[in-house]
Amino acid sequence: MKTEPILYAVVPHDLGGHRLRVTLSIAEPDPQGQTLALPAWIPGSYLIRDFARQVETIVASSGGQPVELRKTGNHSWQCAPCKGPLTIEYVVYAWDLSVRSAHVDGTHAFFNGTSVFLAVEGQEDRPCHVLLQAPEGCEHWTVHTSLPEASSHPQAAPRHGFGMYRAPDYDALIDHPVEMGTPQVISFEAHGTPHEMVFTGVVPNLDLERIAEDTRRICEAQIEFFEPQSRRAPFLDSSDRYVFMTMVTGDGYGGLEHRASTALLCSRSDLPARGRQQAGEGYENFLGLVSHEYFHTWNVKRIKPAAFAPYDLSKENHTELLWVFEGFTSYYDDLFLLRAGLIDEAAYFRRLARTLTMVHRGAGRHKQSVAESSFDAWSRYYKQDENSPNALVSYYTKGSLVAAGLDLAIREATGDQRSLDDVMRLMWQRYGRDFYQGGQNGVAESDMPGLILEATGYDAADFLRRYAYGREDVPLKDLLQRHGIVLEWKTPKEPFDLGMRLRSVNGQCTIATVYEGGAAHEAGLSAADTIIAVDGLRVLDDKSLLALLSRWQAGDTVTVHVFRRDELRSFPLKLAAARDTECELRRESAGAAGATSHG
Repeated sequence: MKTEPILYAVVPHDLGGHRLRVTLSIAEPDPQGQTLALPAWIPGSYLIRDFARQVETIVASSGGQPVELRKTGNHSWQCAPCKGPLTIEYVVYAWDLSVRSAHVDGTHAFFNGTSVFLAVEGQEDRPCHVLLQAPEGCEHWTVHTSLPEASSHPQAAPRHGFGMYRAPDYDALIDHPVEMGTPQVISFEAHGTPHEMVFTGVVPNLDLERIAEDTRRICEAQIEFFEPQSRRAPFLDSSDRYVFMTMVTGDGYGGLEHRASTALLCSRSDLPARGRQQAGEGYENFLGLVSHEYFHTWNVKRIKPAAFAPYDLSKENHTELLWVFEGFTSYYDDLFLLRAGLIDEAAYFRRLARTLTMVHRGAGRHKQSVAESSFDAWSRYYKQDENSPNALVSYYTKGSLVAAGLDLAIREATGDQRSLDDVMRLMWQRYGRDFYQGGQNGVAESDMPGLILEATGYDAADFLRRYAYGREDVPLKDLLQRHGIVLEWKTPKEPFDLGMRLRSVNGQCTIATVYEGGAAHEAGLSAADTIIAVDGLRVLDDKSLLALLSRWQAGDTVTVHVFRRDELRSFPLKLAAARDTECELRRESAGAAGATSHG
């Protein structure tokens, strides 16, 4: 018997009001009453997002007659029993300018399926059809998504056009975000597989050709890494193309991976302009983001922790392994810029040193392991506050240092015959390559030591106990030294270590973070204090504060005047000499061996 697909129709029907209208048609609803649900979170962003809160109106009908529909939970609805096909009509408010949700205005419409597509409980394995419709007056818009067109359907969408698209099941449906509008677009092939880059937002004189060529080199290097023989892109199990969707703003940064695409957010100033050779560090950061999200196509979209195989989108899915899936990815993102020839060794060292500086700045690394940080992502990492640097460690940044240290340790133990690369390839072959063809097994919480041993012959149990599950600093200085790379800690240019991070809020100098044990902490200053004067002299911003303090020397005590809420307070701040807190990496000598194998 033929299985009727679940049918969705989506139209941005109120651009000024930022709304999407969705119609869901269920040919064979549960005769006992159909349950519907919207995901509570989106894979890759480990926080309960409550997307259902943006459903403004929702009604049900069957055969033209209303069907009772009631809310049964934060993310679920229950329909009364009906005899025929069931139709659900609802409106979603879409005004979240991020990679996680949905955003609609007069220039474009972007959405993730987790924000828009209600799941038909009990029928999640059924095929899904999606009719994408142009908003009124915007028939010239184009559509960009890795969701395949429903080629055999009478309303099949043309490439980049409105019409019918398809997914084999609900899990696939919500893993292909959609961008509609008039973006700047360029295409390229990586090992014969089509890739598209889509840029939404105002970006004058954008050098699309340069971005496409640099991205192609990243993609080909990563495909060759995982599939050196076949050079087959992993997403061909889900789509015939990969799509990079980038929303360009004045100061944005972020990314979210999907099985055949990624949603990115970047700053306009980070993108290269035609005719300019020097793109700057911002462009390196953008390429690093591209590299990071593309690596996720293998590591977390297909190689998954067992806790994610499959996802339960109704609640938190805890795992201690995000240091592997995000930390290892953070290690390889910059490494592939080096391997693809987009940065030189000096630039790679600079980027790695910056991560070391960032991690060592916070006392949180002594209080939380990256395994604990992974498990607590839902309640702590994604809910950071002003004290987080003192209490938490990032499974991204310290996770990348664990990966770097593990890579160096494996290379040293095996005489450069094995590396972390071998671990990643084993994980790909065992857990990832056939994931969407029924081989849906994930990496168990205790699997990593055994996988590393099997792939390389290196017993990493003690290493992981100390640096991933323990709170010790990864001994990168010693490990790098053995590979001919010198790690040194330098004194920053600033004359003092104030023990606080500043930011400008409404044109005023405000303390963002007070670092535990630092000068500001000892003085009694707190995050959110607004600094207005030092020894009676007005402070305008962080630059004027540093200029004022330059008149004193380390060991002097000054009176800092602040507003704490609406109360004027003063604190004696003893100026501490700047410490060696800035990491620097360099090659010991031009002929040194070892680290060349990273290239």
